[in-house]
Amino acid sequence: MTRWESAAGVQRGSAYDRRWAEMEQAGHNPHGEADFLSGFSPRSVLDAGCGTGRVSIELAARGLDVVGVDLDSAMLTTAKQKAPTNTWVLDDLLTVDLGRTFDVVALPGNVMIFLSPGTEEAVVANLARHVSVGGWMIAGFQVLADRLPLADYDDACRRAGLSLEVRHSTWDGDPYTGDDYAVSVHRRL
Repeated sequence: MTRWESAAGVQRGSAYDRRWAEMEQAGHNPHGEADFLSGFSPRSVLDAGCGTGRVSIELAARGLDVVGVDLDSAMLTTAKQKAPTNTWVLDDLLTVDLGRTFDVVALPGNVMIFLSPGTEEAVVANLARHVSVGGWMIAGFQVLADRLPLADYDDACRRAGLSLEVRHSTWDGDPYTGDDYAVSVHRRL
């Protein structure tokens, strides 16, 4: 069982989406992750742990080739309902093999800290196989004492052939200064 599946109070599907709709209605941009990822000018994106497809759908609307992968069937059902022509894959990030590479492999939305404990390095290694040469793996997650330390995440990326290019504290690109959230950009050279 993943931490996501065991997390108390985790909303599924359309209930999860309401949070983002409310944010947009309040005048906030719900597409910060898509804006950030678009800044790398990718042609293709693997949205790993895509949930209800919020980021995938926005990137596809911007003309990118996007594949969304998630293990949570309820979340993926909502994504398919919202964008039935997009590519959605129900699979585990630990073992998924899409048989191709992407300019960006994105893990927004705390994906790394909701993995089954002890699988983080194997997930990074598996997803790194999907990063094209010169491409990026970009992950945003909370930095919590009882979850994945950034040093461990960086080590897993390094062992998978990815090097840290830059780290921010927000999807708006604010500099990272030890905050409780990190957006890490690793590159395959």
